[in-house]
Amino acid sequence: MIIFVNENLRFVVSQYMSTKPKKRSLTLKGHRTSVSLEDKFWEEFCKIAERQNISINELASQLDVTRELNSISLASLIRDLVLNDLLQRLEKNKL
Repeated sequence: MIIFVNENLRFVVSQYMSTKPKKRSLTLKGHRTSVSLEDKFWEEFCKIAERQNISINELASQLDVTRELNSISLASLIRDLVLNDLLQRLEKNKL
């Protein structure tokens, strides 16, 4: 069950639920890997990396080191990062 705080959040959530995941290639610690992400999550992930002035591979590597072995998928961590970033910016009215 999803409870919406306001219409802006409803709009944000509906945007991110509208596409099927696609495989995205990344290089973590010199090893090629892939994550399956929806277009909008991938686009926002790339924007976060750009705002932080780092590559998407570096941002993914930073997330990767925070997870325990096989406990959380990298795709889930990326979605969580994107959602938290959007919610923080929504609170600050910087969307």
